[in-house]
Amino acid sequence: MGLFLSLRLAWNLGFIIAIPVAVFGFGGAYMDRIWGTTPIFIITGFVMAVILSGVGVYRKVREISDVS
Repeated sequence: MGLFLSLRLAWNLGFIIAIPVAVFGFGGAYMDRIWGTTPIFIITGFVMAVILSGVGVYRKVREISDVS
């Protein structure tokens, strides 16, 4: 595996993990602020982000395993 392929994979996995955490984390914090609930939506958002990121990483690893 070449250097650029490795960097591309690391960058891709970083986005797969970071985007759901940012979207669901900030979305949950925003909903908590609007509705006056304290940690309910932010915790739910992070749990959803972890699940979604896990599925995304699993699919990416499976895709890489099938190719090689």
